[in-house]
Amino acid sequence: MLGRLVLNSRPQVIHPPWPPQSAGIIGVSHSARLVSLLTKMMCACPERGYPLRALFNAIIPDHHAEAFSPPRLAPSGFVDQLVEGLLSGLSRWDAEHFLFIAEHGYLYEHNFAFFPGFPLALLVGTELLRPLRGLLSLRSCLLISAASLNFLFFMLAAVALHDLGCLVLHCPRQAFYAALLFCLSPANVFLAAGYSEALFALLTFSAMGQLERGRVWTSGLLFAIATGVRSNGLVSVGFLMHSQCQGFFSSLTMLNPLRQLLKLMASLFLSVFTLGLPFALFQYYAYTQFCLPGSARPIPEPLVQLAVDKGYRIAEGNEPPWCFWDVPLMYSYIQDVYWNVGFLKYYELRQMPNFLLATPVTILVAWATWTYVTTHPWLCLTLGLQRSKNNKTQKKSDLGFLSPQVFVYLVHAAVLLLFGGLCMHVQVLTRFLGSSTPIVYWFPAHLLQDQEPLLRSLKTVPSKPLTEDSPPGQKVPKNPIMGLLYHWKICSPVTRYILGYFLTYWLLGLLLHCNFLPWT
Repeated sequence: MLGRLVLNSRPQVIHPPWPPQSAGIIGVSHSARLVSLLTKMMCACPERGYPLRALFNAIIPDHHAEAFSPPRLAPSGFVDQLVEGLLSGLSRWDAEHFLFIAEHGYLYEHNFAFFPGFPLALLVGTELLRPLRGLLSLRSCLLISAASLNFLFFMLAAVALHDLGCLVLHCPRQAFYAALLFCLSPANVFLAAGYSEALFALLTFSAMGQLERGRVWTSGLLFAIATGVRSNGLVSVGFLMHSQCQGFFSSLTMLNPLRQLLKLMASLFLSVFTLGLPFALFQYYAYTQFCLPGSARPIPEPLVQLAVDKGYRIAEGNEPPWCFWDVPLMYSYIQDVYWNVGFLKYYELRQMPNFLLATPVTILVAWATWTYVTTHPWLCLTLGLQRSKNNKTQKKSDLGFLSPQVFVYLVHAAVLLLFGGLCMHVQVLTRFLGSSTPIVYWFPAHLLQDQEPLLRSLKTVPSKPLTEDSPPGQKVPKNPIMGLLYHWKICSPVTRYILGYFLTYWLLGLLLHCNFLPWT
């Protein structure tokens, strides 16, 4: 019904082919070959970082951080210890919460800060490892599931981002650059560790792509599932609402305005209801566990003792204060009490290093916003509902990041940046934006294509020199981003800044996160 009520005027966009051989990228017209090429590229390059993470975890002592660290209830054998040694670097910081929830359920009040989508995916993954349960504990199966699933989610998210870029940017080369940059994401460690970012990125980018194709019902369903993975999925309702408003304004001159207005109101309500339902159901489940008598379930004694030692609230204790609110919203209470999340609460002098960590991604999104607004002032003033005062035809300069279709994605990124910078722990902005908005990858891809001369001469022919000054017989990688790294010394300053930022955060994340050092 939602699909019938929503008025979507966006044209059906045919997935454009990749650039021809002369553009420096192998021509591909079938999605299966696209998946194959991206999969080979990601498996061949070291960006996933699993070996490095295991090495750093082994040679660097763990920092004694005040992080959630529940006791292991099941005995561990030799194989479990081997799995722990190889993959324990994936279970740091918030990852421990997800693994605990998947193993024991929502026992502690603060566990409800983490949505159930990713723990459920981990449990599904462990079912595939059931034949190995005689050798592996549930904890080991969850670690293997986290590593395997996030690797799969990451690859599929890269494909979904490329597909979305082709639909929105109308510039396949720029879409390809963005997908490659995603593989070197500054949030890489969180896309690989036991976090929900990779699954959320896959669902969000896929939902955006479905909406661009006019498949509103499928898009709304994927957005709703994403909301069950991370709370910031609620913001994605703006994409559905903007699409519906576009359809409404385009139909005013042809159809009954009152009837179209009623349809618009109904479709807006259904959009909000669909995306808000997973969040509401999760809050209701928390209410039944902590506020209704007789709903508590048995908790193993070591976990009860942990609650006593650390001050964690369990369902068997007194009812928490949020149970008596007019709207018993547990999520906002937990964020406030356990994580001190609130408007400007993080603005303290001692948090200055964390603000510095968030500075690069903040500059990136702010720069993207300024570039787009100054290029399309009228489009921004009309909220993306009217392209130009006099000319509605798409110009060549409107391709790529400057495409009119990018407007709603830019607003989404700006809203996330503003909310995260004012109300959240700012050091999470890198992974918060890196897994939620394609702008973090589209704008750097735009800068590389626009300001890097080497990309215009980069060929996939292995034996052809890149420039006249290149040594004879020098081979050029088929991956253009790797080609730029290969010729770092002659790259433009903008290229060095972009790739330097991506690679520095990629390496620091692997180095610090697995040892409980401040990289969350």
